[in-house]
Amino acid sequence: MVFARGSLRRARPEPVKGPGFGELFAALPVAVLVIDPDGRIAHANSACELLLNHSETTMVGQPYDAVLLPPADYADRRDGHGFAAFDIEIEAIRGPRIRVDFVETLVADHPGWRIVTLHHAPQSRRVAQGAERTAGARAAVGAAAMLAHEIKNPLSGIRGAAQLLRSSGEDEELTQLITTEVDRIVTLIDRMQDFTDTRPLKLEPTNVYPLLDHARRVALAGFARGLAIEERFDPSLPPVRIDSDAFLQVLLNLLKNAAEALGDTPEPRITLATAYRHGMSVSDGPGRPRQPLPIEILVTDNGPGAPVDIAEHLFEPFVSGKPEGKGLGLPLVEKLVRDMGGIVQYARERDPEVTVFRILLQRAS
Repeated sequence: MVFARGSLRRARPEPVKGPGFGELFAALPVAVLVIDPDGRIAHANSACELLLNHSETTMVGQPYDAVLLPPADYADRRDGHGFAAFDIEIEAIRGPRIRVDFVETLVADHPGWRIVTLHHAPQSRRVAQGAERTAGARAAVGAAAMLAHEIKNPLSGIRGAAQLLRSSGEDEELTQLITTEVDRIVTLIDRMQDFTDTRPLKLEPTNVYPLLDHARRVALAGFARGLAIEERFDPSLPPVRIDSDAFLQVLLNLLKNAAEALGDTPEPRITLATAYRHGMSVSDGPGRPRQPLPIEILVTDNGPGAPVDIAEHLFEPFVSGKPEGKGLGLPLVEKLVRDMGGIVQYARERDPEVTVFRILLQRAS
């Protein structure tokens, strides 16, 4: 028996005439749907077939909501803008409800065409919300706060004794070593106390640009001296609801993290960017209403990124990819951003390969 060349290929549906997307999406590991101006599915990639338990053959040409029920407030999205909702449950017509990050974007130069990506939450989780702390986590924070307070008392006595020994002519090198090490421990405890501070922040409508400029100048004068820090700002960004001191601390921590991550990177570069993301919203827990977080602040560097084995745990205390790291800088960033009603994400992006820390915050009313 002779088969014609190519006759054993799986039959694919005739593509709906569109702007030439076709097989470009076939190999993507993220589920992708292409929606035409009539609200019908024009293309679905293999990852989407697996996630929705539907073959592309049966999906193409079907109305969008005949295959997938979008989020509850999807109908309220603004015309001419995209839509995003993180860590939500959606219902596929076939199969169980699934938890995903749902992002819809418009296709430039092709009016009415849309791309929907569905990031399966367990695989794509980059959001360090932490709003719903477990009883164990709260107990750990309380224990850390108590420990920090109790350790400081004997340390002050040790330091005072070392100073007395030094003034009485004892071994100056040893007493200096004691003093230096005590000061180092006190600095670490101060950072722990920052992390365990539960006092509410003072959130006010704020123009972020003076704070961004101040953080950039502080960085270039100190830990980022000699590095390039580019600015890519949306000039029309509205006031943001933040605590100025906390926001500045977040920026400095992220800039310092980026500067240290660059190491021996050829042509090292850090980028500060802002954008306004219409339709961006997030829920702080199952069953809770999503809050709009349209203000985007990006701190990007072209370093090698976090080691793969800790990338998912960067916002957990005492996790660090640096030999000298204490693992408290990024957890403090996450805490302060969360206390301001926002979220922070880590991502490693390609073309070009860069590390991105993305902060999403509330717009001031």
